[in-house]
Amino acid sequence: MKLFTTIILSVCTISACKNGPSEEEKKAENAGKEATIATGTGQTVDLPAPFASRSSTKLSNVIGWPDGKTPIAPAGFTVTKFAGDLDNPRWIYVAPNGDIFVSEASTEKNLKKQIKSVVTGKSKAGNTNGSADRITLLRDADHDGTPELKTVFLEDLNQPFGMTIIGNTFYVANTDGVLAYPYQPGQTKMTAQGKQILPLPAGGYNNHWTRNLFASKDGKKIFVTVGSGSNVGENGMEHEVKRAAILEINPDGSGERIYAGGLRNPQGMGYAPGTNTLWVAVNERDQLGDDLVPDYITSVKDGGFYGWPYSYFGQHEDPRMKDQQRPELVKSAIVPDVALSAHAAALGLAFDAQNIFPGKFKGGAFIGEHGSWNRSSFVGYKVGFVPFSNGKPSGKEEDFLTGFLTGHETDAYGRPVGVAFTSDAMLVADDAGNTIWRVSANQKQ
Repeated sequence: MKLFTTIILSVCTISACKNGPSEEEKKAENAGKEATIATGTGQTVDLPAPFASRSSTKLSNVIGWPDGKTPIAPAGFTVTKFAGDLDNPRWIYVAPNGDIFVSEASTEKNLKKQIKSVVTGKSKAGNTNGSADRITLLRDADHDGTPELKTVFLEDLNQPFGMTIIGNTFYVANTDGVLAYPYQPGQTKMTAQGKQILPLPAGGYNNHWTRNLFASKDGKKIFVTVGSGSNVGENGMEHEVKRAAILEINPDGSGERIYAGGLRNPQGMGYAPGTNTLWVAVNERDQLGDDLVPDYITSVKDGGFYGWPYSYFGQHEDPRMKDQQRPELVKSAIVPDVALSAHAAALGLAFDAQNIFPGKFKGGAFIGEHGSWNRSSFVGYKVGFVPFSNGKPSGKEEDFLTGFLTGHETDAYGRPVGVAFTSDAMLVADDAGNTIWRVSANQKQ
């Protein structure tokens, strides 16, 4: 990985500045300044100058959950362990019939790779015994908060993550491709062979291996997320084909196109309640300082470009790309809708579309934030909440599910990733804690 240097701002002499600074000098100067920007939804975001603070590495040490200990939700909610003894549960998909599918896969395939990733900034927490590479089925038909069935539904996969069902087809996103399987609602084990309908690029910086799937409302399209293969294009953009993007395909894998690009590591997707507007959670770039660049959730415009790697939060150029800039792309870069904390690792996204939760939480967005490593103090390690009204954000992010950090130095009990809603509760995948948590409202309002 290349070492990044700080920007040396141009200093002009009296003669050189006679007619004002050149365009190149303006770019260099702006790259080193703080900025305040308003998003399309009215949020004001303060962006520090690049390298205003040093790039830090602070790794979490996951110790696991003591008996009886759970994450902490606001007053009026109850948190219980829905399922334990899993192997790195990353993502949750709730089927139309209520069956709950959990993909279990590790960031690292072996110990050698894990040690390498720690050196480059990955959390010390992880599975050193290889990836489970399976999907587990959980069924809670009586809705008592305890699954009466837990069974392996599908195995021998290649780092599976996203899942979806359209009609009688079960789709799984492996790290290197999308698979389709014949499926009947209610079946408890997949016995048929899957067919790869779309190859995907695998590998990449800090293990951007997760590929999510999300079906359009009419079932005619599938959205596929693919994270970048680098932090900021340091390996050459020729290696970023079909990456840092949301792809769109037909259910048979045909018709592939880039639905939106410039999204460094897009993950969770969902429709804002009452709309046909797709939203996505995006994990932004590293090594520009403690508070740059903010992760975000945003509505996604068909054909939109969101900046990576050339710029961030609109037209704020990344100084590390100054020799490879694409001014036409920077000019078109869309400002995201809702800023989160920088380096929070925003991954999960789910809307309370059925108004399961009471009061201000109805219809809101819930974000699984896996937690920082590229920051001098921890951020993330929580499920955040953004209120929505009439299909749009109506306030800033606030904490919803916390307590994943122990409060002691670098120790953490677990790390949240995927978030999903059943007909009566919210489920949270805690991959490092090997647990699925259930959050229910004590009463509806």
